[in-house]
Amino acid sequence: MCGVVGIVSSEPVNQALYNALTVMQHRGQDAAGIVTWSDENGLKMRKSNGLVRDVFRNRHMLNLDGNVGIGHVRYPTAGGSKSSEAQPFYVNSPYGICLAHNGNLTNHDELAGLLIREDRRHLSTSSDSEVLLNVLAHELQTRVNGKLTTQNVFDAIEALHRRCKGGYAVVAMIIGFGVVAFRDPNGIRPLVLGERDRHGRKSTMVASESVALDVLQYSRLRDVKPGECVVIENDGTFHCNAYTGEVRHTPCIFEYVYFARPDSILDNLSVYKTRLRMGEELAGKIVREFPDHDIDVVIPIPDTSRTSALQVAYHLGVKYREGFIKNRYIGRTFIMPGQAERQKSVRRKLNAIDLEFRNKNVLLVDDSIVRGTTSKQIIKFAREAGARKVYFASAAPPVRYPNVYGIDMPAASELIANGRTVEEIEALIGADRLIYQDLHGLIRSVRHGNSDITEFDTSCFSGEYVTGDVTSEYLHELEQRRNDAAKAQHQSKRDRESNVIAL
Repeated sequence: MCGVVGIVSSEPVNQALYNALTVMQHRGQDAAGIVTWSDENGLKMRKSNGLVRDVFRNRHMLNLDGNVGIGHVRYPTAGGSKSSEAQPFYVNSPYGICLAHNGNLTNHDELAGLLIREDRRHLSTSSDSEVLLNVLAHELQTRVNGKLTTQNVFDAIEALHRRCKGGYAVVAMIIGFGVVAFRDPNGIRPLVLGERDRHGRKSTMVASESVALDVLQYSRLRDVKPGECVVIENDGTFHCNAYTGEVRHTPCIFEYVYFARPDSILDNLSVYKTRLRMGEELAGKIVREFPDHDIDVVIPIPDTSRTSALQVAYHLGVKYREGFIKNRYIGRTFIMPGQAERQKSVRRKLNAIDLEFRNKNVLLVDDSIVRGTTSKQIIKFAREAGARKVYFASAAPPVRYPNVYGIDMPAASELIANGRTVEEIEALIGADRLIYQDLHGLIRSVRHGNSDITEFDTSCFSGEYVTGDVTSEYLHELEQRRNDAAKAQHQSKRDRESNVIAL
């Protein structure tokens, strides 16, 4: 999962891009990058591993001049955790194109082979984002004879959609032309359009979440439609083109469960409202399964589950309390690369308030349970703080299957719910009772505000992959390549190579 942003303005965009990436930092903590363009000074880029505040210093910001630019925050799903795979990526032919991408291509290997053998293009990383960039560059190059036109871009994106499979939301900058934004034909990954008019000076912006628009005082226009291509020329002229192929709008439901900020609106759905309804649905499930409950207090596991936990407490008629204090200087454990790092971070991240647990029967509410590491440790914290009983509720159904569209759940063997019953999971995490949300309840919670969306990508819960190209062989190969053990082995190899270079 990553965050992307693109801005075409009548004034410098460097600070605006920085601010947008800062408020989307929750979407990726591994690397950040910004690229800008000006007629006077050309292309300027800064990208590196680390948080936004660490990657960009004052000298970098001063260098990023221009009224057109794109930005990216990343955490590694495909590819690795290294600075060479920080985005945006760049190719110099044709015109010079920079690209930032959120999502994952399910036919990455096939495309990479075709690009090398048939399109005669060179790939320098293992990132599917570089593959996307080179597909776009190739399709543009085969269509342009002379001056680049908006129709050339639309035709190139149509061809890209026919070649690329998976979930992707993309912003690209074509040097001297403008910013291009597009979304996969299933609309799996989010992309939102906004505009701002200050004294007749218009600016247009596209970002992964509407909160980035809000912070920069842009009005949210609408979401980029599935398969749609949007072009914003350097002079601010706006164009859009609907995809002529098959479109099936199935946004990722996990955005609403965990990834997106609660103050965002994605696909015309309020993330905050969906999480309120998740709490209502979960409370109903608890009442049905545990009618004679002896819960004294409901405590959320900060931060994402707070909204749902409030509603659970309200509908159960019990107290809501904040029982854990979060160290805000520790990042989101879910998107940290490697299980060992996630385990170490839980203890550093949360501390229990003993008074809220001592001699009480506590219901802990979390947004989801993925690997189970955090849940098990938090239940242990609650018992150490003096809780008599610790019940655990998840606002999402059991995560039983890999996600292949840009969320780091590639290995089924690392998912605690894969192949296990609720009772077995309950025993593994050490809960006195475990209650999961039902999938139909989750869908009802999210869909409520937008009847135009009839289905979602629920693959990590249901095992049904909306792009129709995900086979058991593909999932097996993906697991071998991207499980935590493989990532640790790759990281160790890179560390050894770095030491050799340093010596």
